[in-house]
Amino acid sequence: MNIPSLHHYFLQSSGISTDTRKIYKNSLYFALKGENFNGNLFAQEALDKGAFKVVIDEAAFHKTNGETILVENVLLALQQLASFHRKYLNLPIISLTGSNGKTTSKELINAVLSQKFNTVATQGNLNNHIGVPLTLLKMDKQTELGIVEMGANHLGEIKLLSEIAKPDYGYITNFGKAHLEGFGSLEGVIQGKTELYQFLKQNNKKVFVNASDPKQMENSTGIDRITFGTAQSDFNIQLLDSSHHLLVAFGDTKIQSNLVGAYNFVNLSAAIAIGAYFQVSSEKIKAGIESYIPSNNRSQVIAKGSNNILMDAYNANPTSMLAALENFKQTAGANKILFLGDMFELGKDAEKEHQNIVDFLAENPFGSVYLIGINFFKTSNPASHIKQFETFDELKKTLAKENPKNATILIKGSRGMALERILDVI
Repeated sequence: MNIPSLHHYFLQSSGISTDTRKIYKNSLYFALKGENFNGNLFAQEALDKGAFKVVIDEAAFHKTNGETILVENVLLALQQLASFHRKYLNLPIISLTGSNGKTTSKELINAVLSQKFNTVATQGNLNNHIGVPLTLLKMDKQTELGIVEMGANHLGEIKLLSEIAKPDYGYITNFGKAHLEGFGSLEGVIQGKTELYQFLKQNNKKVFVNASDPKQMENSTGIDRITFGTAQSDFNIQLLDSSHHLLVAFGDTKIQSNLVGAYNFVNLSAAIAIGAYFQVSSEKIKAGIESYIPSNNRSQVIAKGSNNILMDAYNANPTSMLAALENFKQTAGANKILFLGDMFELGKDAEKEHQNIVDFLAENPFGSVYLIGINFFKTSNPASHIKQFETFDELKKTLAKENPKNATILIKGSRGMALERILDVI
């Protein structure tokens, strides 16, 4: 079936489903495949649960009564449908990527722009080769602005996502030591992320750039730029206070955010600048920023018992880990405790990068440090205040005897470490 015909069916449906456990009536079910599942096997179940039609790529499941749509590749069909729908709507799309701060930046940008426009933004971090198409397919004729987050851990992925979403505007948060296993090196990260810049340049589109980041300025040369971050940029935002929740100023407007950590200043600045570019009033920019409350273990401040906890355990890489530690050094609190989990997807650099963190901790002593995971467990530890645990269960046993009291605590690690479990044992 050709994509225009598939799009016709899509417009008749109530939306896209990819999981029969969450299917809804009159949806268009795409039978995606993965390493451990085959959506074609659930085609009939999708129909039984009320799907309008199912898109399959195995002829054995095809029905001649029109309930199934046979394509060569379901994933490719989903991506092509999303790109066709994006052209059909012809609305402005802002895409963003980067090593750290993507989702927080996206949420802040959406909080600001939705004060003026009907927006659709990536939900959570559904930012891959499936998530981006699903985001585009949630947009409709009422959508005025789309905000699409793009994630990648290999070269070529941002190029693919850019070709699907065809953004009019782009923003790269930063280049950091994330997904080194896939990208190979920091240089590989830069090459991969700047695939967004290449698309924007080739298509005469615009880019938002943090003018205080030399690498972003260098790599965005030759593109139509809107800058922020310095007094000489298009939009100058000032950091007034970072001792607790960040307080910033834009012109005569002071904005009190619900974010902690000086590293979030750039995320705030990008959202303010993008809002200003789209002529959102200062009052509405302020309202949007001040309405955003971090969630899902991203820079959350949690009070539990006598402890004050900064929960930043959604993800971690060497760049974001060091930024969090530098910020925690400046945080007020007499009894500071760190719970740090392994950083994943570092490949051959894992041993070196984990050791770098331990060396930093030895040179910048905190009250107590608990390191969790096989990579941290294998590091050389010269400091008595640093304790290493190969597994979470070993940490749990220790905390049963050494439960912290009246402490200021930072919890950070990669998603797979699930360090939010610490809240259940302290």
